[in-house]
Amino acid sequence: MGEGVIPQEIRLRFVLLAAVAALALSVQPAAAQTALTPNIGGRVVTLPGGGAEFGWPGVYFEGRFTGPSVEVAIDPQEEHLAISIDGQVRTELTEPGAVRLAFKDLGPGEHVVRVEKLTESQTGSARFLGFFVGTGGQALPPKSRPRRIEFIGDSHTVGYGVRATKRNCTQAEIHDLTDTSLTFGPILAGRLDADYRIVAFSGRGVVRNYGGAAPGQTLPVLYPRMIPGQAAPSVDPADPWRPDLIVIGLGTNDFSTPVAPGEAWADEAALRADYRTTYAGFVSELAKRQPQARVLLIAGDSFAADVEQVAQAVNAEAPGLATPVRITGMDRGACDWHPSIADQKMTADRLEAAVRAIGNPLP
Repeated sequence: MGEGVIPQEIRLRFVLLAAVAALALSVQPAAAQTALTPNIGGRVVTLPGGGAEFGWPGVYFEGRFTGPSVEVAIDPQEEHLAISIDGQVRTELTEPGAVRLAFKDLGPGEHVVRVEKLTESQTGSARFLGFFVGTGGQALPPKSRPRRIEFIGDSHTVGYGVRATKRNCTQAEIHDLTDTSLTFGPILAGRLDADYRIVAFSGRGVVRNYGGAAPGQTLPVLYPRMIPGQAAPSVDPADPWRPDLIVIGLGTNDFSTPVAPGEAWADEAALRADYRTTYAGFVSELAKRQPQARVLLIAGDSFAADVEQVAQAVNAEAPGLATPVRITGMDRGACDWHPSIADQKMTADRLEAAVRAIGNPLP
């Protein structure tokens, strides 16, 4: 991801007199510039005056244009963002502060500029402030793809420390080496020519989080949020984004640590029963909102039998809706024994095989 050549750039820092005023100024095109309408992958909150705030992993913005140059206005906050042009990463932003970057000498013809969120923000967010083309350039309709996939999950979906080549990492290394673009979600979406959204939060489960932390704040509870660390706003029920396929990977955190005294379950058997019932209900609710979508359920080593039962319960009410996909044999060579880049590619392989086996639900 980080092997692209960094071209000559002009980095103009905004003078922030006040946060709202700065945002309003930053999204306005300069004289003789045209703002591009972006294709947006992921949940975003529109800002006053334009631009978008975003916090879930893997959010991306793509703009199409002709002309020799493009400017990107962005505020990474505490996140790492990659900027690419025509599929080549030109730079990664790793420092907070609103910037406006100019990429020049792009050559003739059509170009695609892309901003992509790499790291995870469990609190906070980043801000996209616009793509702009100047004299000699022309805005084109936003890039979009014929298929859509939603990925729901935990740290495996996020890409927790996936760039690491070691298992023992500091908290700073975990943040900096997380890269959602290298996970099975974007890999699978690329193979199927699909736009995608990722709703994933490290350490969260279906009914229980890692180590019993943050009780009552599981992934299904956080799922309606537009930004993961903010209770409001919530997803608009009228949101027109409709996935053809939903891929869910939840369960590792429910079962990776033993039930402790004082938790809501008397023992592991009670925990597993609650997991199966709640998970089946979550999938059924998703299906009510997205009746056009088929569902793949990732089944990991510690909860494969439970996922099989969840799929059976779901399919008893809606035949053929859910398909379990067994994922085993990972080397877990990244931070804290998380999936490596090779594991992510293997997971994408198995999910792709499952899509093909059920007749490819994507149009």
